[in-house]
Amino acid sequence: MPERRHFTRIFYLTAARLSQGARQWRTQLVDVSLQGALLLRPEDWSPSDDKEYEICFVLGGSDIEIKMQVELTHEASKKLGFYCHHIDIDSASHLKRMIQLNVGEEQLLYRELEQLLQEHQDHAQP
Repeated sequence: MPERRHFTRIFYLTAARLSQGARQWRTQLVDVSLQGALLLRPEDWSPSDDKEYEICFVLGGSDIEIKMQVELTHEASKKLGFYCHHIDIDSASHLKRMIQLNVGEEQLLYRELEQLLQEHQDHAQP
């Protein structure tokens, strides 16, 4: 099966909170990109028909919290994949910096940012 990801994923194991309204699950972030995230499926996981969630995690060694408004796109026995619909500017700046430090190639990061903006514009159009 060919790889469909267009964004560099950063392997980043850390505690995360997945929430949907009043429902919350403690879980672990596996990897993250400018476009989404992969989480370990919580043991008490019970999905709903609504696929909209929020993911929050703190960058290691800091008090910087990253928040992403996401949509559940795929579910496996041990992992959940999410597409990021919205991320606030502070979270996006910190995530961009984290990816920049891990990618090492600034031009690749800027190409990914341009592609992200285009995909979000395309997704927002009816």
